[in-house]
Amino acid sequence: MIKLSPEEKLVAVLCAAFVALLLLTRPALVLANPLPNPLPQAGEGVKVPRAALRYQRDLTRNARAVWGMDAPVAVFAAQIHQESRWRADARSVVGAQGIAQFMPATATWISGAYRWGEAQPYNPAWAMRALVTYDRWLWDRVLPSPQPSPASGESAARGAEPSNCERMAMSLSAYNGGLGWVYRDQKLAASRSLNPAIWFGHVEKVNAGRSAANFAENRGYPRVILLKHQPVYANWGGAIACA
Repeated sequence: MIKLSPEEKLVAVLCAAFVALLLLTRPALVLANPLPNPLPQAGEGVKVPRAALRYQRDLTRNARAVWGMDAPVAVFAAQIHQESRWRADARSVVGAQGIAQFMPATATWISGAYRWGEAQPYNPAWAMRALVTYDRWLWDRVLPSPQPSPASGESAARGAEPSNCERMAMSLSAYNGGLGWVYRDQKLAASRSLNPAIWFGHVEKVNAGRSAANFAENRGYPRVILLKHQPVYANWGGAIACA
């Protein structure tokens, strides 16, 4: 039997511990940017809070004022459900405020851009108006500009045209993480021969530099709103079909 000195024994123990640590953490390294479960179960475990019914009329009125009579009210209700569970006094650990969970800078920008006076993210009426307005602002900007064909100089088609579901998913991603990140992800998707105008299975698959945690949260955000929460609020009107 080989006898080891105390120093050699210590080195052997440290090496064994290091190898064990690598084996334990290897799955996390391999799945650094996992996509969330691709098929959230519609309505599973989701109940409409009593507070939501109190705000239904105001949300519908504000949504239709900005989006028209066919406004996707069910999407906005599902979004508020995800953001705050309809709690007007909600505040996140990073400082997002109110029923729509606006960061102070975003709330201030919206009030200034639309000349609404002082931002009031803890006022449900203000927050719902701001949410549907900001969602519309993002909706109008999330689709990438057509790319010219190198051969003809004409706009090149990139496969299927985006459905309302794809476009809304892109808008929700921008609400959650910022429009600039959507643009960067679209650019990366296009460079990998994916369709930058299609979210599911295309833009959502690439990560232009977010942290693993932010990437997972952002990719889960449109899915849980459109596929899980929205069906529960479908009778509020304007539900967007996501096949």
